[in-house]
Amino acid sequence: MARIVGEVMTREVVEARREMSFKDVVRLLDRYRISGLPVVDDDDKVVGVISETDLIRRQAARSTGLLTRRLRLPPLGRSARRAAAAARAGTAGELMSTPAVTVHPEQRIADAARVMERHGVERLPVVDEEDRLIGIATRRDLLRVFLRTDDEIRREVHDEVLTRALGPSAHGVTVSARDGVVTLEGHLEHLDDIPLAIRLTYRVDGVVGVVNRLTVRVPSGPVGPAKGPSGPGPEHR
Repeated sequence: MARIVGEVMTREVVEARREMSFKDVVRLLDRYRISGLPVVDDDDKVVGVISETDLIRRQAARSTGLLTRRLRLPPLGRSARRAAAAARAGTAGELMSTPAVTVHPEQRIADAARVMERHGVERLPVVDEEDRLIGIATRRDLLRVFLRTDDEIRREVHDEVLTRALGPSAHGVTVSARDGVVTLEGHLEHLDDIPLAIRLTYRVDGVVGVVNRLTVRVPSGPVGPAKGPSGPGPEHR
């Protein structure tokens, strides 16, 4: 069924310490050709994240500060003070964005992708139950899961949803997939099985939509009128 973050994360993580200098952070990003890294404390707990954006913002703030001093311009309020603080930042602890947005290894990849999109980040530090760094999940790691072929998706829906989860109730149900959209067609034994089949199909990695053509199987043979409670009927005079 759905894959989890721990299956796709990178376990060898390039990290920074709070006291690491601006130049050393830049060297790390350049050496490993990455665009960001987590910052950890002495207990390996994630305390922040540094991205190229943070570094560029620092350099831009320094340039603005130099120009302001050269021209003797008046201060610009709170935003100017924040820019001045960024310009003075010289260590990873001063440059990092905090708190860090993190995930746990047992979280579903689809959920991690939503977290990444919601916060507009390119990578998510993966932490254990004590917030210690154990891996990193990048946007590319998560997207690989959604690059499955339609045939792979169809087989998993058939094997895991119809055969394993629904069992005999799904006998005769057919499944097809095109561009990640799965179509379920046929008869199920029980009405409650229809939303269950749709929900489980959506949880299969790579599925982007479900077309529901399922109905409830009608029992064979004539169906007689419903009988009321047993016992003598009303007396007619």
